[in-house]
Amino acid sequence: MQVPRREQGRPGEPIADFVRLIAVDDLDSWLAESYPTAFRTACLVLRSTSDAEDAVQEAFLRVWRFRDAIPPGEGRRPWLYRVVVNACLSRLRSDRVWRERIGDDALSRLPSVSDPQHDAEDMELARCVADSVARLPEHLRVPVILRYFTGLAEREIAVAIQRRPGTVKSRLSEARRRLAEDPALAAWADLEVAR
Repeated sequence: MQVPRREQGRPGEPIADFVRLIAVDDLDSWLAESYPTAFRTACLVLRSTSDAEDAVQEAFLRVWRFRDAIPPGEGRRPWLYRVVVNACLSRLRSDRVWRERIGDDALSRLPSVSDPQHDAEDMELARCVADSVARLPEHLRVPVILRYFTGLAEREIAVAIQRRPGTVKSRLSEARRRLAEDPALAAWADLEVAR
């Protein structure tokens, strides 16, 4: 049964304003929850906290602007990361100097999604892994970050980077192969075997 037009509410009427307020509050809380992981993802892709802040702000503005396009349910998360990754890639493409950067120590200042207790050895290993991931080419680095640092499933990554799931699977496989061959990581693996 269709509700008569007069009861649906028109812009400016109290019922329409109330419904719009609920949607805005839901979007605000969702974005606030998602910010630490989105920022961490942007830091890993861009290797710069200031660039990451700008990219996430730009991404969240796009989300706000296109809020009517947000898919319902499980599709929200990969859709958000597609917007975040696209904002990061746009920034990288517009700023070619990024290729010469070693990083501004962005990884040491990332907000933590959880609150793990690291000892000095764990911190050194984390830095070694982050440096190895940073050396991967962009097309391999982004899926690795989304899978292992952000926690997206392969299908969600496919949505986020607009590629087929098979492409994501092969890129993750190639990235794991390259990381396994990285001499710095191999030294850590040898150390763990010796223990």
